[in-house]
Amino acid sequence: MNLHDTMIWKKSSSSFPDKIRYPQIFEYMFILGKGKPKTFNPICDRKNKYAGTQIHGTFRGKDGKTHNRSETWKNSVCKEYGSRFNVWEISEEKNNRSGHPAPFPERLAADNIISWSNPEDIVLDPFLGSGTTGVAAIMNNRNFIGIEIVPEYFRYAEKRIAEAEKAAAGLLKF
Repeated sequence: MNLHDTMIWKKSSSSFPDKIRYPQIFEYMFILGKGKPKTFNPICDRKNKYAGTQIHGTFRGKDGKTHNRSETWKNSVCKEYGSRFNVWEISEEKNNRSGHPAPFPERLAADNIISWSNPEDIVLDPFLGSGTTGVAAIMNNRNFIGIEIVPEYFRYAEKRIAEAEKAAAGLLKF
């Protein structure tokens, strides 16, 4: 597997403050795959402070030379929103009923799924835990495979995923 992208989830607080080091308030998110990713759907929800101004600066062309953007894109202006950076700030959900020690927000899973797959694609979660990725995959019209070795977490995830399938079936009826 090749490492294609590294992103960071910046949490709103630290779960385990420590007296001998700085509290950890982030987790890495690695995008792995064989070869070049077939899908990238960037989420464009970052307010652009230069919105409405002419695009300027330079870029490196295919020929390896630096070109002036204002000459190439004379009538182009910065859009109101740009794609996210690789540090995502998404708040944790407050009521953890799973009993799992480290659940993450459905929105975090959903945003990754939306970014790196298309509807009907298969999403793999090799550490299923409480099933958050499975729920997010189903709610975003993706197929899903999950692997979990702890029976109690698997049972809880199985229940959550079944509920999500019922909810999605109700949403998808025309």
